[in-house]
Amino acid sequence: MTVRGPEVRLSREMRLLDVTMIGVGAMIGAGIFVLTGIAAGVAGPALILAFALNGIVTIFTAMVYAELGSCFHDAGGGYLWVKKGLPDPNGFLSGWMSWFAHAVACSLYALGFGAYFGLVLKSLGYEGGDHWPLSLQKLLATAVVVVFCYINYRGASETGKAGNIVTVAKILVLGVFIGFGLAALRGRPDWTSHFTDFMPQGWGGVFMAMGLTFIAFEGYEIIAQCSEEVRDPRRNIPRAIFWSLAIVVPIYLLVALVAIGAIDGGGVPTWRYLAEKKEIALVEAARQFFAGGGLMILVGGLLSTMSALNATIFSSSRVSFAMARDHNLPGMFARLSRRRKTPHVSIAFSMAIIIAMLLWLPIEDVAAAADIMFMLLFLQVNVAIISIRRKLPELDRGYTIPWFPLVPILGVLTKMFLAAWMFRYSPTAWLSAGVWIAGGFLLHRFYAGPREEAALERIARIERMERKEYRVLVALSSPRTAPSLLEVGLAIARKHGGEMVCLAVVEVPEDQPLLAGLERADVRDALVSDAVRHAREAGLGARGVIKVSHRISQGIVETAREEDCNLIVMGRRPRPTFLEWMFAATVDNVLRETPCDVALVGRSVRRGEIRRICPALGEGHGARLAAGLAPALAEWYGAEIRPLAILPSLAGPEQVDRVRVQCQAILGEAGVQGQPTIVRDDDVVAGILRASEPGDLVVMGGPAPGPVGQLLSRPVSQDLIDRGQVPIIMVRKHEKTPAGWLPRTLGLR
Repeated sequence: MTVRGPEVRLSREMRLLDVTMIGVGAMIGAGIFVLTGIAAGVAGPALILAFALNGIVTIFTAMVYAELGSCFHDAGGGYLWVKKGLPDPNGFLSGWMSWFAHAVACSLYALGFGAYFGLVLKSLGYEGGDHWPLSLQKLLATAVVVVFCYINYRGASETGKAGNIVTVAKILVLGVFIGFGLAALRGRPDWTSHFTDFMPQGWGGVFMAMGLTFIAFEGYEIIAQCSEEVRDPRRNIPRAIFWSLAIVVPIYLLVALVAIGAIDGGGVPTWRYLAEKKEIALVEAARQFFAGGGLMILVGGLLSTMSALNATIFSSSRVSFAMARDHNLPGMFARLSRRRKTPHVSIAFSMAIIIAMLLWLPIEDVAAAADIMFMLLFLQVNVAIISIRRKLPELDRGYTIPWFPLVPILGVLTKMFLAAWMFRYSPTAWLSAGVWIAGGFLLHRFYAGPREEAALERIARIERMERKEYRVLVALSSPRTAPSLLEVGLAIARKHGGEMVCLAVVEVPEDQPLLAGLERADVRDALVSDAVRHAREAGLGARGVIKVSHRISQGIVETAREEDCNLIVMGRRPRPTFLEWMFAATVDNVLRETPCDVALVGRSVRRGEIRRICPALGEGHGARLAAGLAPALAEWYGAEIRPLAILPSLAGPEQVDRVRVQCQAILGEAGVQGQPTIVRDDDVVAGILRASEPGDLVVMGGPAPGPVGQLLSRPVSQDLIDRGQVPIIMVRKHEKTPAGWLPRTLGLR
């Protein structure tokens, strides 16, 4: 039987501040450092107006991203939404254009780096010779692309904390620039004269500047792409989008104000002075504000271009990688390096596009080509939300766009208008975009479309079985323990007419981003796929999930909650080391928060080796759950049920009778006939061991002890696993109990 590969998910660990900083960092990137002077050359002092209008135009699509990001919580962003909302070939084209847009954006950032680093070399006395076939800027740009593509191939990436530090550094650099610029304004009584000829090229210049700098406003889309990693995305995705824009737009306006108003143009209008300096205009402006200002902006520009280049190469290669996994591109794009576990083919093709664009076009046309592609992609998303509202009115939306559908319609019209206006600025950019889109149509028509359709039909045949209401999650860790866990999960799921979720968690070190774990997800693919195949061969519906998380326990808890599971089946190792014991206690503590029951399996549980199911009964919900699972296990293993009740050795007749009545009530609720075997022993573990025989499977319940108790004492179940020769399943009934101060302090809540 063909089994579809397991679904890979990321753990939700980003807080509102983290995801807001991602959006701010993406917007305050190389665009503002590189494009301010170029845009001033076409808009004049009206660059301020262009930034303000771009902020308004951006809010239309930002509201669309806020709504869709609040109700679709999977990674994918605009590519996913267009596939859901619009017919083919729109879904393919959105990914195709996103790949090209991110690649061309890399070309822009690389050229910006080349210009800034060229200044560094010139300050060191190197002017560059005429014997090179390319300019120094393009040579440096090509070199930095190769370097960062190699870094991405090796698997290195910017961590979340490092990314926040870089973002704060960029904000501080621009903040200092603005502060000294405003001080310079106060020293120039005539600064308003710089704005006298406000629109030297009319509204056409303003529109072209808007289109040219559009890329500096589009970073909020990355917030939605992170939705799978964000805590409470229903609430935090919209808030992060709007907070990031509220931070960035005022910074842009102030940068434009001081760049034009606070400098000396040397006899020419300041906007012309900035236009002459092009991508290094902010460096020249800062040199006039204060000593060392040029160096500060130079460092900020290099930091921004390198940070943006690294992140965008990663995004570009992962778009083509994802499209290949969706059967939209040849399978070689989805290949992972055997050694590095990174999509080396996708990185290589992205590198080729990046270098070709930066070598072929000047920086203005490169920026225009990236802008056009992002505008067309956002146009599709604005159309898609209108369709999604009609198709899926019942979606749980954390944010709802007001004045619908006016807002997305305005988004469509403004993006269409600016994209069309960019033809006047750079016909070459439109030519490159048009050639890429036309190639996408042909590729979809003759390759991607038929291939994806065949794949979807194959998947539909495999997953035709209707999902059941009862769901068992089996947490897999190794091929050695997987069979026992699957046997228990299959027994319980079949008895309830339910299905199984086979889960493996890829743990990523805390100092690495979750996306780094995607390259290691294939290591778990065989384990999960084999488990799913085994369950389906047993006649049960099953699905595989690979969760990428910084903590295994968190990955298990989140998946159980997302899948609305009724029971978690997981293993507990016999004779753990001290560190494993401490870790097991932590796992148990976290599992108290799961919205379902838990079964911990110790030792091998194999079909054909079990002759008797022995539920150990007592007071509490755990005993009831143990008795309730006994019939399912007995039916699966072909065993009889022999209930056990452990009493103190000095228990009197009244206590024995009371326990017997309680046990009969519990067994009656579970539909089990017969009397419990009374075992007298002051040591529960010793009593169970004395009463059990080879071929027995002990099922016992017990509430989870508090965190201090777990660390200071060994659970009864662990003693049984270590000391006994029979397999044991400890079950824990889910009870909603508030976490104490220690779990909250340790971050286990």
